[in-house]
Amino acid sequence: MLQKILIANRGEIADRIIRSCKQLGIDTVAVYSQADKDSLHVHLADEAVCIGKTSATESYLNMENIISAAINTGAEAIHPGFGFLSENAKFAELCESCDITFIGPSAVVIEKMGDKSMAKKLMKEAGVPLVPGSAEEVTLEEGQKLAKKIGCPLLIKASAGGGGRGMRIVRSLDQFEKAFYSAKQEAKAAFGNDGVYIEKLIENPKHVEVQILADKYKNIIHLGERDCSIQRRNQKVIEEAPAMISDKLRDKMYKAAIKAAEYVSYENAGTVEFVVKDDEFFFIEMNTRIQVEHPVSEMISGVDIIKEQIRIASGEEMQLKQDSIHFSGHAIEVRLNAENPKKNFQPSPGRVELLHIPQGLGIRFDSMLYTDYEIPPYYDSMIGKLIVHGKDRLDAIRNLRAALEELIIEGIDTNQYFLMMILMQDVFVKGDIDTSFIEKYIERLLDYEA
Repeated sequence: MLQKILIANRGEIADRIIRSCKQLGIDTVAVYSQADKDSLHVHLADEAVCIGKTSATESYLNMENIISAAINTGAEAIHPGFGFLSENAKFAELCESCDITFIGPSAVVIEKMGDKSMAKKLMKEAGVPLVPGSAEEVTLEEGQKLAKKIGCPLLIKASAGGGGRGMRIVRSLDQFEKAFYSAKQEAKAAFGNDGVYIEKLIENPKHVEVQILADKYKNIIHLGERDCSIQRRNQKVIEEAPAMISDKLRDKMYKAAIKAAEYVSYENAGTVEFVVKDDEFFFIEMNTRIQVEHPVSEMISGVDIIKEQIRIASGEEMQLKQDSIHFSGHAIEVRLNAENPKKNFQPSPGRVELLHIPQGLGIRFDSMLYTDYEIPPYYDSMIGKLIVHGKDRLDAIRNLRAALEELIIEGIDTNQYFLMMILMQDVFVKGDIDTSFIEKYIERLLDYEA
């Protein structure tokens, strides 16, 4: 087992990783920017190293400083969390060259699956269902030719991208050229790579993903699926497990996810993502890291995914077997952001004057907040996640409403009431949800007094 791990991240995921390390008896090293000197993860870790100024490029994306911190503190491994360098093949390779264990898949796999067009090509070879489109990057002429063949609406997507950046919807062929160059320009600015591919737009689908774990001994299991359909501008807002799909479809998705992991010789935790429409599913991408929404899978399976990541990275064979995983009840997670939904979701950094965390069986609050903490304006606006478990979906919804009502965060604006409005909608309670939910009901969701 690894003895000392550096966490190359900040906020709630850094806190989350540190807690699991402590439970395993592993020493931890936190890294922080000048803006994060008072952050919770700095206090929770056994050691802490400042790695740069306030901007992410000078700190949490500074590979040289992070590697130096690991070497100077004697850390054997680096856990990248999510975001920042978690899916950076160059960073994984750099760790390996410095004899530091990267807690995640190999640099080769990250590179293959991080390139969306390469990933599609590999999944096609593996026999995993794909959305109709190009198997690799296209030129303008190739894209126009294929667009005529598969028809509109379609998506132009950045090969190296994610989070909705470098993505354009084309509803008529005369829009294609403008959208093509616009997507390339944004992709270049966001990812340093202007490659794009195209695929048929599956309108208003469900977004369902399968959590997998794999070790170096070719053991691969899944921890069920999650429905991540409640999204705003391609960013997930609410996630739940299990998804509201048929058992027949669920079984097919599990098999496809395992097949995908086997084909690329995957190791560690990962997520295979699909869109679902009319009882059909199509691969969209594979996330080669821990996901923000992993707690809902932990809630229904009883498995600590971070601990399993560490055991796998330590070279241990997984003790978990598929027939030993038993799913129980329903779990839902909401992402709490420091933002004002009524002002076009404007970020709201500042001092937390008072914090009260809801209590109760089956309630979990993953956050970096504490009373008097000053939320810096330099990073993502997510400040925490509220996760609940219930005996079934309706029970989980009621538990989450109660927990959100009890939660008190004073001094800053948050999306707390916006989340409550989603949970209060009859269509949500009935499970009539897809990726267009927030866009469709936005006026109703903003009709509250805070």
